[in-house]
Amino acid sequence: MKKWKFVPVALFGVIAAACAAQTVPVTPSADLPSDEVGIRLIQDDPSVAQARFALEAARQRAQGLNVGPNEWAARSTIQRRRDRSVNASSNEWTVGIERAIRINGKAGIDRDLGEAHIRLATSQFGEARHEAAAELMTLWLDWTAAQRLQALWQEQVQSAQENFKTVDKRRTAGDASTLELNSARADLAEVQRQLSLASNEEARARAKAATRFPTLRLEPTPAGVPSSMGGDPLQWRERILSESEELRSAREATRLAELVASRARADRIPDPTVGVFTSSERAGAERIVGLTFGMPIGGSYRQAQERESLQQAEASRAAADLVQRQLEARVAQEMANVEGSLERWRLSNQSLDVARDNARLTQRAYAAGEADLQTLLLARRQGIDAALGAEQARTDALRSRYRLLIDAHLIWGLGAN
Repeated sequence: MKKWKFVPVALFGVIAAACAAQTVPVTPSADLPSDEVGIRLIQDDPSVAQARFALEAARQRAQGLNVGPNEWAARSTIQRRRDRSVNASSNEWTVGIERAIRINGKAGIDRDLGEAHIRLATSQFGEARHEAAAELMTLWLDWTAAQRLQALWQEQVQSAQENFKTVDKRRTAGDASTLELNSARADLAEVQRQLSLASNEEARARAKAATRFPTLRLEPTPAGVPSSMGGDPLQWRERILSESEELRSAREATRLAELVASRARADRIPDPTVGVFTSSERAGAERIVGLTFGMPIGGSYRQAQERESLQQAEASRAAADLVQRQLEARVAQEMANVEGSLERWRLSNQSLDVARDNARLTQRAYAAGEADLQTLLLARRQGIDAALGAEQARTDALRSRYRLLIDAHLIWGLGAN
């Protein structure tokens, strides 16, 4: 597996600030798969493959719309004429070809429709890549968080085992009661139960990630250090809105619906069918060459189709407006989450430092006979809670930050055309 690319934390914030204005891709830090791995996994994802095939289908559809659905049709008749005035019979036949012709600008509208289908499929392909990247980030962070929590509980089991042995020795020496020994045994059983839960959660996260991305190698990575996004929030907002494939898809769907409405309006005038024919009558004594022309008479059905397509275009326009508003709200929330989760992580680290110092001092006091076992166990539980809170805050901060980088298409080649 390719080695992780490390970026110093201080420099990482500077790069992120420049990215908002200069759209420079960010190299993933050590707690995420590298660009090479991420790009490969995203490209191989089934949802991305589905969108890729849909894009190729849209290209083929555009070719069909360009040439049009009308094709030449052959017509032929065979008949036998009997003339009683001369008591004679003759074989007669007629052959011809005809084809409907697009009029009223329909050929141009169809070409525009084909291009619109390609643009919509292209944006949907980009949206599939974006969602696959978000899923990769989520599954990876879920597993790494579960793996770190498992390691934390393993440490607590070792600590609880040592504590139980110490109490057992003190009880043998007459310095501890059976009640204290039972309390130490119960504490050991509880942390063992928590380790079992953490191991199960790690296995679930591993299985989920391996199922969605089978070629992803799950290996322990250094714990990521959250940092601020940097830069102007307005620049981040504009960057994300301009790169949003979801919004682009909604707008392209609106454009497509408008073209469908234009096509329905043009269909109010039906396409005529023209053709040529030749016939032989009276055993070849008469030869006829002529033209044919036919045209449907438009009615209420075509009018209803036009009205329906106009309403569909309005609905698509409203849907695009809704997508933009939801996206703007989501971006604002994510920006707030990045800073809020970063602050919570800093505070939780401070709490963890205090809890660790308190647990260490209480352990010394217990060894010196200056504190009882319940005080020691309480200090240890507070330390565990602080460690769990710090890990959760770390994961939340990293998740919020990387979600914004993915939305801005600044990692894993998402900004590439």
